[in-house]
Amino acid sequence: MHAGRLVADPGPVFSLPADNTAQPEGPSPFPQAATLELRDVSKRYSSQREPAIVDLSLDVGAGEVCVLVGPSGSGKTTALRLINRMIPLTDGDILLGGRSVLDREPNELRREIGYVIQQIGLFPHLSVADNIATVPRLLGWDRARTAARVTELLDLIGLDPEIGSRYPAQLSGGQRQRVGVARALAADPPLMLMDEPFGAIDPITRTRLQDEFLRLQEHVRKTVVFVTHDIDEAIKMGDKIAILREGGRLAQYDTPAEILTNPADEFVAEFVGADRALKRLGLSTLADVQLPQPNGLHPGPGSVALQSTVRDALSQLLAAGGRPLRVVDEHDNVAGIVTLELLGGLLGNGALAGSHAHGGAGDER
Repeated sequence: MHAGRLVADPGPVFSLPADNTAQPEGPSPFPQAATLELRDVSKRYSSQREPAIVDLSLDVGAGEVCVLVGPSGSGKTTALRLINRMIPLTDGDILLGGRSVLDREPNELRREIGYVIQQIGLFPHLSVADNIATVPRLLGWDRARTAARVTELLDLIGLDPEIGSRYPAQLSGGQRQRVGVARALAADPPLMLMDEPFGAIDPITRTRLQDEFLRLQEHVRKTVVFVTHDIDEAIKMGDKIAILREGGRLAQYDTPAEILTNPADEFVAEFVGADRALKRLGLSTLADVQLPQPNGLHPGPGSVALQSTVRDALSQLLAAGGRPLRVVDEHDNVAGIVTLELLGGLLGNGALAGSHAHGGAGDER
């Protein structure tokens, strides 16, 4: 989170806990997070006249979440499959931690990359614990260390330890998706690839899983490449967003705030939507805003949480008929008030342009 507060015009790299069981005695087999570079990457299929990806170049910082978003046929999933060498490159190179993936044996490389997909892909004949333990066992971890890591991850994703003995068919869709994330994290990989991981879940569960993943990312701080077709999800989840055109050409690669404020061209502006000013309100929380004190104003009976996004606060203000609302912290102490005039001033002077609700890789989260 940016340290400074947003003010309206008055006029009109993290370290894992010491007991983290992914860390063996001595040096870790993988760095906690690694840089990822795509250099002029292209992919063509002999059966197709048009290329799937053309000259795609991206730099993803260690610990950043990069979201690939675009219409169908823009090469989002193809890019993921190129990174972990599920399909061969036609041209260009991909570097993980400064080393070309082409220099790596594919199976060895994939064991260092966590992978989460929309269909989850849990093994139905294995228990939850055995699913999570898949990669550690392939890496030769002993039984005690593997069991400790499974217990640790179940706690990290908010599931009771007794769920470890259940089978995937006995879990809800949200629980299965959490287990899929835990399995991807099991060997502490430096990179995670997530292909529409929350796309096949009901909206309420989807929002909860998005929030849980952002909380988890604050703790584990992995480099993540996340694919979605939903620009709102991209804005919420990404430190950087790569918007791809049909045919796998990069239209814009930047922070959510910059894309919303300065779309590169008409395609990006149309893809982001005409309501991009409102979307910017979702990038900051009231904790980022310099809130006025009541000073004689009489707020309505309602209140809004200090950690609410500015967009949610606006919604509550409108629902309250436009009357000022008290802003309260987690202890129900009043931190100030929020008014329509305050939020209008923030939008008018562009103060929201440089903020993001879950911070960048270099921010304190």
